[in-house]
Amino acid sequence: MQKNNKQNSEQGFTQWFIKKWSTEPIFSTGIALIVMIILQTWSLGFDYDSFGSWFFTWTNNWINILRNNAGVGLIALGMSFVIMSAGIDLSVGSTMVAVGAALMMLIDRGPNGILINLGIEGIPAILIAILVSLAFGYFLGNLNGILITRGGIPPFVVTLATMKLYRSVTQHFMQGYNPRVPIEFLPISNFQIGRFRMMPIIYWLLIAAVLYFMSKRTTFGRQIIAVGSNERSANLSGVNVKKVKRRVYAITGLLVSFAAIIQVSRIGSMDYANAGSGYEMEAIAAAVVGGTSMSGGRGTVIGTLLGVLIIAVMNNLLNLLGVPPFLREAFKGLILLGAVLMQKKQKTV
Repeated sequence: MQKNNKQNSEQGFTQWFIKKWSTEPIFSTGIALIVMIILQTWSLGFDYDSFGSWFFTWTNNWINILRNNAGVGLIALGMSFVIMSAGIDLSVGSTMVAVGAALMMLIDRGPNGILINLGIEGIPAILIAILVSLAFGYFLGNLNGILITRGGIPPFVVTLATMKLYRSVTQHFMQGYNPRVPIEFLPISNFQIGRFRMMPIIYWLLIAAVLYFMSKRTTFGRQIIAVGSNERSANLSGVNVKKVKRRVYAITGLLVSFAAIIQVSRIGSMDYANAGSGYEMEAIAAAVVGGTSMSGGRGTVIGTLLGVLIIAVMNNLLNLLGVPPFLREAFKGLILLGAVLMQKKQKTV
């Protein structure tokens, strides 16, 4: 009798686990992340003089992972909203380069610096540069939205075109120009809390909290899901579909601006040819792995955060295991395929 009860209990747990795994993306993503963290911890090793030494190394490793992926994490949050609205944005990496270039031109301490030539220096110059950069990113994102909604051009085509446009124009105007970033700008990302430089992580989590509230507690958040689920029904329900889509791309541009500010303040420069390259794929992968449906209408901020962490931990794990760099992209591809296949399975459950 006890043996039968035990078997029934085990079967009940197995069925519950399979159902949760198949129907709740956050659950399956969370379990996958836990497994990867265990593997990562094991790969880091335990050959240390003391537990304190091991814990510091483990913590420092995690801080570096989160810090290095905060920019992509911000972009992934915007990308998840775009995909939830049944769109796509391939221009995020190029937008980051354009905003970064504009930011550096504003705060440049050299003879070509815009603000210094206007007699504005120090903290006022930094604040003005940040506000102008955020507005510029919002404008570029909004431009994508206008071309899509008013021009009637598919999002893939529009953002593919602006991806080429933004980076090409930036490279043209910045060739031979090497702006000098003022030292006062660097603490934005490099200010130390204890032994760690955690500011990018704090920005990422704070913005994620704001977006979570927006997605769950505001009319706009519900409208994004409605538009992505069924655009025609949303329109008949009184939702201004074009306005919602335009705002989604504008918000993504704004988030890309934050990522650009973090990037420039972290390293004090920006590589206009390569900075942000591949970020669109990283952001899409993180959003989809986190449960955002490529067909629109489903996704969460928490799921996207978990998706970013899975990609980030996987990169770190493969580095610790000594996997050749060219093969690491193959693992990302396999994870992305698995996430999409899981989505198809969820629809049939």
